[in-house]
Amino acid sequence: MLNGERLISRPLRWAMVGGGRTGQVGYKHRTGALRDNTAFELVAGAFDIDAERGKDFGVNIGVPENRCYSDYQTMFAEEANREDGIDVVSIATPNATHYDICKAALEADLHVICEKPLFFTTEEAQFIKELAEEKGKIVGVTYGFSGHQLLLQMRAMIEQGKIGDVRVVDLQYTHGFCATDEGDQKNDAQKWRVDPKVAGPSFVLGDLSTHTYYMSQLILPHMKIEKLLCDRQSFVGSRAPLEDNAHVLMHYDNGAVGTMWTSSINAGCMDAQRIRIVGSKASLEWWDSRPNELIYEIQGEPSQTLVRAMPYLDESCNRDERLGALHAEGLSESWANIYLKFAAAIDAKDRGDEETLKNLVYPDIDAGLEGVRWVENCVRSADQGAVWVDFE
Repeated sequence: MLNGERLISRPLRWAMVGGGRTGQVGYKHRTGALRDNTAFELVAGAFDIDAERGKDFGVNIGVPENRCYSDYQTMFAEEANREDGIDVVSIATPNATHYDICKAALEADLHVICEKPLFFTTEEAQFIKELAEEKGKIVGVTYGFSGHQLLLQMRAMIEQGKIGDVRVVDLQYTHGFCATDEGDQKNDAQKWRVDPKVAGPSFVLGDLSTHTYYMSQLILPHMKIEKLLCDRQSFVGSRAPLEDNAHVLMHYDNGAVGTMWTSSINAGCMDAQRIRIVGSKASLEWWDSRPNELIYEIQGEPSQTLVRAMPYLDESCNRDERLGALHAEGLSESWANIYLKFAAAIDAKDRGDEETLKNLVYPDIDAGLEGVRWVENCVRSADQGAVWVDFE
């Protein structure tokens, strides 16, 4: 069980690029990183493209005024000259900026934590992976839902044969908050998501489904997609060529089949992500509106509800426990779990502890690369008329 005690020798000196007053995601990064105040210390930032607004915001969250920078280039240069300069930077900016900032951070000998989708192309992701290896640095990706402990319980039960051979993987990440184009015009955090120049080749495939795709990889690490078919739509026509709804069919290397429905126009939907894994003996189902419960259904027996933090769960699940049974956890704890693992990975990398790195389960550069690969293959299939393509 986690109780906030120090897991690394000192808090990492941490900075943010983006994540300021007008952003949607910055607060999630900060609550995740600072939940355990022994892991990260926010000491600097280039929080906003508007330098004065960014400085005002940074001071208001406790960052020294002289370490609230006008841009990331200045921050990296100035911090490199300080004895107490930053160790790691989080990138919480629109998609089109990720590659340049990540590359500059690694070249400044910084560890990186980046929003998803990581980049526009697998070539970019592969280059950053090689650069990170050359520099001896960690690149983590904020798949923020993946820190929910019961996902590790699913992984353990499947590895232990509790559901038999996996046959069906049913994934969903949908909501209805973009059922109209109102936010596209009025919401700064939404505008760029439907602009291909900034968002890249997809909207909901990159913004939503990469989360759920990574979670399926976490649960099923030994299953790989061989082929997929993607059919995508722009129901709000002004978003074309970017999709606001997509259905993906998948064939896995073990003979299993899968589906993904991702959508921002599922009007009225408030429970977002569902994951159901069907085996030859039983099924497991989890959804993020009830993240403290995992449904376990054995064929011919009554359905069981497994509850977070109980002693009957696998050690790998309860190792990330924070509040104890009867006390509900949610998205903030999930973000805190992945940020704590980022800290552990950075610490291990700096110490040359490859054994610890090998055994850590967290969204690393390979997870980010796979997210980019997922989007590329989905777009390729959809743009050819929703045809089956080999997963490249």
